[in-house]
Amino acid sequence: MPADLHCHTYCSDGSDSPEEVVLLAKYRGLSAVAVTDHDTFSGGETAAAFGKKYGMGVISGVEFSTCDTETGRKAHILAYLCDELRFLSDICRATCEARREAGEQMLEKVQRFYPIPALMVMRRAERSASLYKQHIMRALMDAGYVNEMYGEEYKKLFAVNGGAAYVPVQYPEVHEVIERIHRAGGLAVLAHPSEYDGYDLLKRLASAHEIDGVEVCHPSNCAGDEEKFTAVADEYDLAKTGGTDFHGMYRKLPVPLGTCTTADDQLEKLLAKKK
Repeated sequence: MPADLHCHTYCSDGSDSPEEVVLLAKYRGLSAVAVTDHDTFSGGETAAAFGKKYGMGVISGVEFSTCDTETGRKAHILAYLCDELRFLSDICRATCEARREAGEQMLEKVQRFYPIPALMVMRRAERSASLYKQHIMRALMDAGYVNEMYGEEYKKLFAVNGGAAYVPVQYPEVHEVIERIHRAGGLAVLAHPSEYDGYDLLKRLASAHEIDGVEVCHPSNCAGDEEKFTAVADEYDLAKTGGTDFHGMYRKLPVPLGTCTTADDQLEKLLAKKK
């Protein structure tokens, strides 16, 4: 049975608990699930305990937000099975602090348009390692100001180019993060290359043998993307992973857990690189 290797919980910017993610994976008939919250290992660690309770395979993971300094674009790196978290804890802490500071600044700007108490937002983020735009939008929905998460008001407030409340976050450099993942004994996989126009980055990382795999199956893929990513993976002997990028209700469109998956042979290939 396949595995979903890209899922988020309320420990970062998902809406569901680690226990619920594990149970959803079990009810979907998956062989394994990876909780890969943004820049924090807490969700994955909690999910591992519930995996034992419910007899569900759980692979420890985290998704790092990084910057490709050559292009200035964002890049997300999925890290799996890291043994020495001390090599990554400072990066996690710095990124979460930077995101929280940006989130607080965005909330202040949003309050100029909507009289909403900060307490409402903070309560919706209290189990998260940081503060996300989704938490602000959820509070606005609960306060009756908007009726959808990613509608016109979201664009007006948080569009990267010209959003009235948008504040950028500075992320660590992609090569440094990958090097730290390997120092920690983990595996590094480039997530959803199409989402940030990262095909060239994929080629550079693969040809330099910096990554162990690439996420070829993802909801953001356009026609032909999976074939392109597969060709690079085959050329450089990378594991071909798949993940739903599950966020529960905090997605633009409904995407149930298990929509995009990793085939058994590719999961075995990824795990073999760990050995």
